[in-house]
Amino acid sequence: MIQMKMPIVEMDGDEMTRVLWTMLKETLILPYVDLKTEYYDLGLKNRNDTDDQVTIDAANANARLGVGVKCATITPNAQRMTEYNLKKMWKSPNATLRAILDGTVFRKPILAPGISPYIPSWKKSITIARHAYGDIYKSVEAKVPAGSKAELVVTAPDGTETRSLIQDYKTSGITMGMHNLDASIESFAHTCFRFALDTKEDLWFGAKDTISKTYDHRFKDIFADLYESEYRALFERAGISYYYMLIDDAVSRVVRSEGGFVWACKNYDGDVMSDMVATAFGSLGMMSSVLVSPSGAYEYEAAHGTVTRHYYKHLKGEETSTNCVATLWAWTGAMRKRGELDGTPELMDFADRLEAAALRTIGEGFMTGDLASLSKLPDVTKVSTEGFLREIAKRLD
Repeated sequence: MIQMKMPIVEMDGDEMTRVLWTMLKETLILPYVDLKTEYYDLGLKNRNDTDDQVTIDAANANARLGVGVKCATITPNAQRMTEYNLKKMWKSPNATLRAILDGTVFRKPILAPGISPYIPSWKKSITIARHAYGDIYKSVEAKVPAGSKAELVVTAPDGTETRSLIQDYKTSGITMGMHNLDASIESFAHTCFRFALDTKEDLWFGAKDTISKTYDHRFKDIFADLYESEYRALFERAGISYYYMLIDDAVSRVVRSEGGFVWACKNYDGDVMSDMVATAFGSLGMMSSVLVSPSGAYEYEAAHGTVTRHYYKHLKGEETSTNCVATLWAWTGAMRKRGELDGTPELMDFADRLEAAALRTIGEGFMTGDLASLSKLPDVTKVSTEGFLREIAKRLD
């Protein structure tokens, strides 16, 4: 039994991924590791019962202990308000975690034998580096009645105001205000530059400064200033490059590329593009995700949602074939980092062996339904969720 020195912050979630969470631990972790975790239930019911204090507590615990692992969670909409009898439409737990931890989310496709990308030129993984603070995820919104006027007002420390007209509403409409912080953008840039140096891959950053001449241009300027003052010589020594381009140009270049680089994106762009990259590489269930905080904390999670459709099948007693690879990579990433920080190489080695067993299982033709429909292997066996976990365990043993 592999021993742990310090606990991992464990954040449970919702629906089918919550079911997978328990299955995966019982089949692939607890028989081998004396698992130490500090547990927080981030299921929607408990978030509602605690007025979302549990999410704040989990984020602070992650900052304190340095390593966390999170299950997928529901971000409620109007339908969920009724379904769960919620007190209010709670914010995304991920947005709360990212606001407290700050940092950057790195999402990378998990390449498996027999699963070919939809884009033939992609030979290497593309890592999405997503800024994890602000923009629409911390925005303030309002409905505006006809005849109203909306303004952007900035009040300086001395009380003076700067006003900019947003819109003089002749008809009813909507408005939104969003923000970001120089310190957070700088942390984002530093983390992206360091990650590219660690992986020895080029770094691309795309925004829309031609349209957003203040907001997006601030991102562009901070990246450029830091690159010139701190990173250019390091990049040249490592044989890698930094490129800035408009986000639409970045998308077209990514599609034509062979992969093998880090693509830095603002918060919303990273949200959308990580799903595009994951799907184009094969499956949303094959995308690792880690939030790297400038304070040195790490939070690992699967990049996909709670797999609602499979959960309703599971409640009816029907068999599901749900891909748990991304959830498994969240656990292996957290265990590997915990082992690295605590000086327990046997825990790091176990994480490596568990990932190798999962990839070998897929390579030998045993896979869940989403992968079976994509695989180019000559002999493929579609297995249930539990069957897939058991096949991994066989190879791990």
